[in-house]
Amino acid sequence: MRIDLASAPGDPERPNEDWVSASAPAAGGGVLVVLDGVTPPRGDDGCVHGVPWFSARLGGRLTELSGSRRDMPLDRILARAIGDTADAHRGTCDLSHARTPQATVVVVRWDASRVEHLVLSDSVLLLRAPGGDVTAVLDDRLDRIPREVLGSVAATDALRNADGGFFTAAADPAVAARAVSGSTPRERVRAVAALTDGASRWTDTFGEGDWTACLDVLREEGAAGLIGRVRAIESDPLRPPARHKRHDDASAVYAEL
Repeated sequence: MRIDLASAPGDPERPNEDWVSASAPAAGGGVLVVLDGVTPPRGDDGCVHGVPWFSARLGGRLTELSGSRRDMPLDRILARAIGDTADAHRGTCDLSHARTPQATVVVVRWDASRVEHLVLSDSVLLLRAPGGDVTAVLDDRLDRIPREVLGSVAATDALRNADGGFFTAAADPAVAARAVSGSTPRERVRAVAALTDGASRWTDTFGEGDWTACLDVLREEGAAGLIGRVRAIESDPLRPPARHKRHDDASAVYAEL
């Protein structure tokens, strides 16, 4: 088994709000967890801790539970991790605030018989079959919302974790039921990768290659190689900024099973 991961802040003057981890439990198999902390607009979000604190708390709990509780499906693990993280700051923070710290989520867990996955919001999961075919597992609800709508803070707040909008891991464990989840027989998966949107933009924003090509870059150059390619494109003065900012926190993890 080979696992390679990397994470880079979008701005060296600001803390990285992503979380990426990998574990190989003693019982066998493995776990990958990738979170992209949601940067809030300027102003109050009701929390005294901030997004990096939240991503680390939630990511750490997801990693621990996914490895130690093989009897629990991933949606229940996400619900438990969200609840535990909320309890950790319920006494000091307003968790009902629309912009309370939140994050996108990808969790992959495998053993000798199956590969389980869960995706919530716009981070990306890639699965490669033994024959080379690549499947992208996406939660595209955010992409369905017009950019002009997302340009309004009030409109975006109204769509956060709401029917007809998009869903992220925040303070309500019930959101785990909204995740895209599934299971694949172990013999049908050769490699997996998870990327935050700061890394996946190599494909979905800049169009430098399809998901198969993206996974090839990860295999040949590693996670740091893919992020380096993204940064080189972003730094080209002839390229317009991607979405609302030129550089974003970028994280990727690649595993050959």
